[in-house]
Amino acid sequence: MVYDEVNNILNDQQLESKPTYLGFDFSTQQLKAIAIDDSLEIIHQAIVQFDSDLPEFRTHGGANKREGGNEVTAPPLMWVKALDMVLERLKISGLDFGTVQSISGTGQQHGSVYWRKGSREKLKNLNSAKFLHHELQDAFALRDSPIWMDSSTTEQCNALEKALGGPEKLAAITGSRAYERFTGSQIAKIASTRPEVYNSTERISLVSSFAASLFLGDYAPIDLSDGSGMNLLDIWSGKWSQICLDAIAPELRTKLGDEVVPTATVVGKISSYYVDRYGFPEKTSIVAFTGDNPASLVGMVLDEGDIGVSLGTSDTVFLSLRNPKPTVNWHILVNPINPSDHMALLCFKNGSLTRERIRNETAEGSWTIFNELIESTPRGNFGNIGFYFDCTEVYPLVKGDFRFNKFNERVARLSKEVEARACIEGQFLRLRLHAASLGYTEITDSCIKVTGGASANKTLLQILSDVFNKPVYRQTMANSASYGTALMAKYALIGDKISFKEMTSSLKMFSLVCVPSKDAHSIYTPMVERYKILEEKIKSESEQ
Repeated sequence: MVYDEVNNILNDQQLESKPTYLGFDFSTQQLKAIAIDDSLEIIHQAIVQFDSDLPEFRTHGGANKREGGNEVTAPPLMWVKALDMVLERLKISGLDFGTVQSISGTGQQHGSVYWRKGSREKLKNLNSAKFLHHELQDAFALRDSPIWMDSSTTEQCNALEKALGGPEKLAAITGSRAYERFTGSQIAKIASTRPEVYNSTERISLVSSFAASLFLGDYAPIDLSDGSGMNLLDIWSGKWSQICLDAIAPELRTKLGDEVVPTATVVGKISSYYVDRYGFPEKTSIVAFTGDNPASLVGMVLDEGDIGVSLGTSDTVFLSLRNPKPTVNWHILVNPINPSDHMALLCFKNGSLTRERIRNETAEGSWTIFNELIESTPRGNFGNIGFYFDCTEVYPLVKGDFRFNKFNERVARLSKEVEARACIEGQFLRLRLHAASLGYTEITDSCIKVTGGASANKTLLQILSDVFNKPVYRQTMANSASYGTALMAKYALIGDKISFKEMTSSLKMFSLVCVPSKDAHSIYTPMVERYKILEEKIKSESEQ
């Protein structure tokens, strides 16, 4: 009933046309745009692939990597030109820009853009007769922006942690220890090694707030969720941490902007450039853009207690938390839906590639045989537990295979069927263990929502369901981040009248795949405790 009343209010704002909402995803390799209607159905999509559609920027995988080094960048002008192209493609697809009520979006997290002094005036006075990339070709003090794959700031990370009194204290304030890809250390490097660039910079944006600025025709504020991935924001107060700012560079607050806003915030109306050039309504609202990880949490529509799991090259866990416990291993961000709450992000390097390696070794490269091996062994795997790290894991910082029998004794090998199950059980036991370490608590009627390549394998998902003792739902819609931004575009207009859960209650985005076995809790709860003991044993031995 409330939902219908809200839609009637929005419909009254349009004379004859049905309202639409736009979401933009400035990801690493592409720019994607999604338009949804009032029923939250996708009605138009358009994509620009950076490498193939914009070859003049010479990117590979959307990035430029300095040969022989660890600097990874991308040109912000490429993102601007991609926006020119994607808007034209949306128009060709049949989208009537005159129906757009609001626009939101997401950007690859941790990337930063350096606006040259005078660029604010450029944004405010764009000439609608020209392409956007022509108007902004001289707007950037740094031609190539550092992005999340950059790992060249180890020195700056060490200095930041030292200034704050150690990694634990930095994590207690900002939600994470210092990471090379995080924006704070990236800014520190530029300020110290290229002071002429820093001094000529009028505003530093994240990729997300940069993209919002393009639509706003002014500098858009950084949102709390993406801002909490910078090592600069106090995640408890929702304000910049002055002690962190002082440790990075002088006058940094001025360059970042004083204001940091919740994700579901209307930051202004659309620039007249888009009204004149494309026919957007003058009243189209621009909603704060956020990072790709918070946008994924929105797109997965996680209720409190739910767990989002992405099973890809890396295995990633998303959690909505009321009382988080920051650690030096994982990340706590401000929740994009409920800014008084938080979200946790756990990312493990050894995911699908490790599963495929064990499949090849035990099942001749066949998933069918691999699944049969797993299903021939009992839950709990006779007490055997395995750790499989093809590359050095985030935690513990080790590489190699570690197998233990039911007596917690290390063994050299396991039979093929036991090895297969040990790999999968071990990967999912670590997810449960470390989710709990961040403050996750069990809530009745919660579930696991899964996406990623391995989510197609029901045998694997049954183990996931059993380890967590929760039903598992598979996402039926791809591109949760870009869809999440379109949802946020609408929610920002009606969030004072209806909750996000109510707005999305009719969505059929997930299908039930499996439910936990009756004995799952009694088997896997003690195994999680054993896994913790063995993980610490591996860590301790590696440090000797």
